[in-house]
Amino acid sequence: MDTTVAPTLSPPGFHAMTPPPARHVGLWEALRFWFKLGLVSFGGPAGQIAIMHRELVEQRRWISEARFLHALNYCMLLPGPEAQQLATYIGWLMHRTLGGVVAGALFVLPSLVLLIALSWIYVVFGQVPWVAAFLYGIKPAVAALVLQAVHRIGSRTLKNPRSAPVLWAVAAMSFVAIYGFDVPFPAIVLGAAVVGALGARWVPEQFTPGKGAHGAAPAGAADGGGWLIGDHTPTPAHARFTRARLVRVMAAGGLLWLLPMAVLVVWQGWSGTLAQMGWFFTKAALLTFGGAYAVLPYVYQGAVDQYAWLSGAQMIDGLALGETTPGPLIMVVAFVGFVGGWARQVLGPDALFLGAALAAMVVTWFTFLPSFIFILAGGPLVESTHGQLQLSAPLTAITAAVVGVIASLALFFVAHIAVHTGASGPFYMRLDVSALLLAAAALTALLRYKAGVIAVILGCGLAGVALRMLGD
Repeated sequence: MDTTVAPTLSPPGFHAMTPPPARHVGLWEALRFWFKLGLVSFGGPAGQIAIMHRELVEQRRWISEARFLHALNYCMLLPGPEAQQLATYIGWLMHRTLGGVVAGALFVLPSLVLLIALSWIYVVFGQVPWVAAFLYGIKPAVAALVLQAVHRIGSRTLKNPRSAPVLWAVAAMSFVAIYGFDVPFPAIVLGAAVVGALGARWVPEQFTPGKGAHGAAPAGAADGGGWLIGDHTPTPAHARFTRARLVRVMAAGGLLWLLPMAVLVVWQGWSGTLAQMGWFFTKAALLTFGGAYAVLPYVYQGAVDQYAWLSGAQMIDGLALGETTPGPLIMVVAFVGFVGGWARQVLGPDALFLGAALAAMVVTWFTFLPSFIFILAGGPLVESTHGQLQLSAPLTAITAAVVGVIASLALFFVAHIAVHTGASGPFYMRLDVSALLLAAAALTALLRYKAGVIAVILGCGLAGVALRMLGD
């Protein structure tokens, strides 16, 4: 989960401007900005945070550099999509609870609508020859993207093996545990946290963030003052910690989880597909340290192996679709919900689309609700603890474990594309050389030439169509 913020050109809908003087920003004006952000937030967390930094710090000057980084650092400590949480945090800081809810929701809604539409196209037209050929081509691109995630997160977290052997050991043991022994992802996270807590006492130097840590100032940071929320702007009353407020927020969050779950259980029973989806993705939401790629192995274990809501091949296709839409990558869970709801006919065979769309919305609700609760309840309480080694060391160890877990996912994806589906005979006869070459080309484009994700996926998809036309 690389969140280094770099200078970026404004995306469509945003325009460079001379920094205006600080002024009051109404909720409606902020709402328009968050909606635009939700439509153009491509590029994963790094790109999304870069857009927010450019727009909110450098151009609109709604929040200062230090306050922006302070919010980002807090979000980095939490499970869940940090870019969406950062939007929620800043919206909350500016316009209280309503502002936070609006900012966080608008960051997700455009992606949800797009993924429901793309998922419907996938399940209805996925077997059409040219569509199947395109999907054949994007599977190697997904394998390359996961390998890139291993490189990106590993290079940021693991440091030099001589200076941080404990982190390398955690990553290696995590890989062996999940790939070789099918150890549940939550158990790996818990074990890594324990190692980090002990490491903070015994070998603290191995768990100290180095260069490129989350608190590093982004390149191109704006200088000077004049921000609406500046370095020395007093914390607004609604953002100050009180026990009464914490209890209210936790109670409201609990009800927002319990009431929909109760409706699903009464309607279809605890073993019903929708209730099980809600419960499973609540647990998944609490385990997303390290970004969406970190939780994908857990989602795969549950959605594919345990509940059989979709197949492994469909999971790869869903990840590719998630990469091509704005919003956080964890929105791939909406695809999982849609395909699972369609396959299980949650509203009956005569309402396949409605049932699948409902399942996608249920999954999205239970996945993102914890993120809102973390920000609204924990913001005033946890901010002051950032930077303390007792807290950051377990999270560093968890991220190291995530490297091993993602490596196991990458190995699975590569193994999946390496062999022709349904082929028989000796291994060398079943080997899909074209898919492996496509994966190698995609990985080279991503790592060496810094190609964009969408360009790589589209290029591989078109290559898949070309290969099928040539009879490969």
